[in-house]
Amino acid sequence: MNKTISINLGGFFFHIDEDAYQKLSRYFDAVKRSLAPDGREEIMKDIESRIAELFQERIQNDKQVIGLVEIDAVIGIMGQPEDYKIDEETPYASSSNTFNTKSKAKKLYRDKENGIISGVASGFGHYLNIDPVWIRLLFVIIVIAGFGSPILIYLILLFIIPKAETTSQKLEMKGEEITISNIERKVKEGIDDIADKIGSIDHQKIAENTRQGINKTGNAVGNFFSIVFNVFAKLIGGIIVLFSSISLVAFCITSIFMIFSTNMPDNFLLNHVKTPIGLETPMWVQGILVLFVFGIPFFFLLILGLKLLVNNLKSIGNIAKYTLLATWIIAMGIAISLGVNEASQFAFEGKTVQKQELILNPTDTLLIKFKNNDFYSKNVHHETDFKITQDDNNKEVIYSNNVSIEIMETDLASAYIQIEKTAKGKSSEEARKRAEKIKYAFKVEGNVLQLDNYLTSAVENKFRGQEVALYLYLPKGTVFKTDKNFYNFDVSNDNFFNLHYSSSDYIYRVDTEKVKCLNCPISENEHQDIESNELENDSTATIIYDENGVLVKKKISKAIVIDDSKNLIEIKTK
Repeated sequence: MNKTISINLGGFFFHIDEDAYQKLSRYFDAVKRSLAPDGREEIMKDIESRIAELFQERIQNDKQVIGLVEIDAVIGIMGQPEDYKIDEETPYASSSNTFNTKSKAKKLYRDKENGIISGVASGFGHYLNIDPVWIRLLFVIIVIAGFGSPILIYLILLFIIPKAETTSQKLEMKGEEITISNIERKVKEGIDDIADKIGSIDHQKIAENTRQGINKTGNAVGNFFSIVFNVFAKLIGGIIVLFSSISLVAFCITSIFMIFSTNMPDNFLLNHVKTPIGLETPMWVQGILVLFVFGIPFFFLLILGLKLLVNNLKSIGNIAKYTLLATWIIAMGIAISLGVNEASQFAFEGKTVQKQELILNPTDTLLIKFKNNDFYSKNVHHETDFKITQDDNNKEVIYSNNVSIEIMETDLASAYIQIEKTAKGKSSEEARKRAEKIKYAFKVEGNVLQLDNYLTSAVENKFRGQEVALYLYLPKGTVFKTDKNFYNFDVSNDNFFNLHYSSSDYIYRVDTEKVKCLNCPISENEHQDIESNELENDSTATIIYDENGVLVKKKISKAIVIDDSKNLIEIKTK
């Protein structure tokens, strides 16, 4: 049994068995011996960082022990020291056959060494393989033209694009393989550049001082905005995490409720649960769709917020990402398909029409009443759009208060009421048949028109927007009165009939192009629909009020009053 050793490599802790540790130590010693003294420590530091990155990619968790298999795989990538020795006397520009220059996929970094402010343009230059001067020129043109917010975009790029600090990152920035050969070459190139600059310092002194001043200013500005945006990102990340976590929990609870709601009575679901794709699709299927369609996007939003809050947050992995993405696409496709199918259930409207003449005497006042059925609803003011309940024969029915009434004028001599029942379906024929099956009752007794404030239909007809619209056509001169429930169902055009809500004792009369109120207070005459009060123009009238404004005595020469039969009569006094 081999011992397990804990090591710190490139800033990361790893568990490694004794044989693997010895082989890795021998490898590091061999690499170190093969390197020239100049820049040896920096090269070894970059090699260790690269090997640590390769180990991170190969272990599944923090407790996994690195063995000889992982060591051999990493050495196979980095190469043996003897395979990459560089001839120091050969210029780097002409030694392409001496070391491995195999290209790989580039990564976007900020190149601070060749940058003016923060290296964003230089980084894009390496990534796009173009001179960064053109990128800087394009940025200046955009700023001058005033398109969008280029400075804000630059600051965002400054925050989200990492800086190429290590030799490995500089190689990735240029698309070069991260091997011992390339790391050593890159470090030596840096040393040579420094030596050249020292040799020519007399020639570059003025230019270098200017450049340093610009770099200091740029670094100060960059650091300031980096701090500001870091704080701003943390704040945004916190908000995103809070919002997405609450939403994700809500969707999970909703999904669980829907999945396990199959044990609940059908009446409860139909009366209390409404979904965009209807209840024809099983609730447990809809619960799973809710979890996938809404839960997955908010899960990714939560990960985004955590990345803004926590530095170096470990990724969930490409397999998990693509699996969740594919699941979301499939679930969204199924949800859209079911939604389209549900919408097709309401594609066409069908209607049936019934007319009933009202026989009224010239002196009659038509009384319009809405009747509530205490069996279905004890509260007359409780309006229900759709409910599954039982009738007095214990048979399940659809119950709804989708009833409306509109007062209309007619040129005919007699008043009449028109009942229009409407419903929806996949076809006009299906919708019309469903409308025919709506049950709605009314009756006329003398001068009283009694209307049900509800409709019913068999459960097998399903809820498909069943409604009852009442149109009461009244000829000119008809006097009528409404009960206290009328306003719950009135949809009349106010320009023709304006219902006064302050009392149910008002009397109305159909006049030319407008219904007049005969006994409404003059203060409610905003629609110019109140009959003028003759008391106001009668000089013989005496009206006395008490100190509280209550009428206690009045003496009139003539007045319009209402008798016990609700008919208008004129009384003259001496």
